[in-house]
Amino acid sequence: MDPLAHAFADGGGPGPWILLVPLVWALVVVGGIALLRGTVWRGRGPSPKERAEAHGEPSPIALLGRRFAAGEIDEDEYRRRLSVLDERFGRHGGGKGAAA
Repeated sequence: MDPLAHAFADGGGPGPWILLVPLVWALVVVGGIALLRGTVWRGRGPSPKERAEAHGEPSPIALLGRRFAAGEIDEDEYRRRLSVLDERFGRHGGGKGAAA
């Protein structure tokens, strides 16, 4: 009789725990990808502001500054709208004229 067949016949085979090996490796791979996404790969690529500027779309704060400079809106309306945009986008999202 084949020794391997004899081992399985007596219940001495690998058993159901053998299914844990691929599961552990899958967890290692998924954990590694999650770690890389959270650290190394974070920040790669353009920011939303850079993507908008690359497509020719000005930021809302820069657009507001241009409208104020062109005289389309007065200072009170500019400051009121700037405070709303500043809460939503922050100073870093603006362009020139955001601090006028």
